[in-house]
Amino acid sequence: MSFENAKKAYAGIGADVEKAMETAAATAISMHCWQGDDVAGFDTVDGGAADGIQTTGNYPGRARNFEELKADFEKAASLIPGKKRINLHASYAVFAEGEWVDRDKLEYKHFAPWVEWAKEQGLAIDFNPTLFGHPMVKDGLTLSSPDEKVRRFWIDHCIAVRRIADRMGRELGSPALNNVWIPDGMKDIPSDRFGPRMRLKAALDEIFAEKLDFVVDSVESKVFGIGLESYTTGSNEFYVAYAASHEKVYPLLDSGHYHPTELISDKIPSLLCFFDRLPLHISRPVRWDSDHVVIFDDELREIMKELVRCGALERAMIGLDFFDASINRVAAWVIGTRAAEKALLWALLQPHEALKEMQDRADYTQRLMLMEDTKTLPFGDVWDEYCRRAGVPLDREWYEEVMRYERKVTSKR
Repeated sequence: MSFENAKKAYAGIGADVEKAMETAAATAISMHCWQGDDVAGFDTVDGGAADGIQTTGNYPGRARNFEELKADFEKAASLIPGKKRINLHASYAVFAEGEWVDRDKLEYKHFAPWVEWAKEQGLAIDFNPTLFGHPMVKDGLTLSSPDEKVRRFWIDHCIAVRRIADRMGRELGSPALNNVWIPDGMKDIPSDRFGPRMRLKAALDEIFAEKLDFVVDSVESKVFGIGLESYTTGSNEFYVAYAASHEKVYPLLDSGHYHPTELISDKIPSLLCFFDRLPLHISRPVRWDSDHVVIFDDELREIMKELVRCGALERAMIGLDFFDASINRVAAWVIGTRAAEKALLWALLQPHEALKEMQDRADYTQRLMLMEDTKTLPFGDVWDEYCRRAGVPLDREWYEEVMRYERKVTSKR
């Protein structure tokens, strides 16, 4: 009865609850593998989060290998409604016993186990070269390094990863988002900003030169990182300009990678005027790019509202990017991904067309009234029904399942 009453309440503002649930269920959210193991990866002993990235916390039970990470991901995914993808970093290569190759020599076979598992789970894959946590990050630099050997190593790595991503997309029947992020920058005031950016531009041109049909290429900016406080080579202006001048390369917006007063929800409609796709990494910055677990907050709702308002759900590639080692990692996945899914459904239930019409006729009073009044509509009843239909637990009900999994599995690691 409560759900039927909620449907009537939303119908009163012109929102179709059934259509909203159907659209939300068909919109994929890419869950990042690195929440499960604190960005450690499988390919180096001392690798993982480094070079401007830091994971904090020491909650017990992190995944240590391919089998454990798969199992943890499956448990989390079973508690989350909606369509999912998995987002991998190249540092999660799966090597045969006694085998190892460096990142510039990676091949599809090192990720074939992920693809076979993805087929079993009904998932598509997104992919990222891993330009951090490696000895060839020299003086904090990769693709913009003045050392030709360093640049060559990372160019070859990125080319190899693009080819692997293309094969993944072909095997799974869905193009893989292949996203390039580099940690390059300076701790203190640089004496040359132009040279590193020209080297980065030349490196990217070589990386993206090969035409691959099952890859969506993106470049991800960042305002600063730990130890890179004064200058970041791959800035927002650099990457937006690069993508705008290179066909089929897209600027990826990460919600933690800008100044504290900047919001990517405001950037979304601008970029959609010029790009046919829009890759996103949704995170939660607390004072800086801290990659806290995503929650159902104002900015998350604004991001989803802009995607819906702009009719861009089919153009957007929605991914998550957070890593918290201070809490149960499976629960972190569940909390963050359910929050993103919840915000998407909430955005689909807003009276966007009516609000647009009010703005166009300068009826700002009614616009503000309607924006406020929709906040108290019975969204929780719709969300509960959405979860029931997806066959996943309701809010709070999933927590005990994660705790059981902790007692039986992760606490024994």
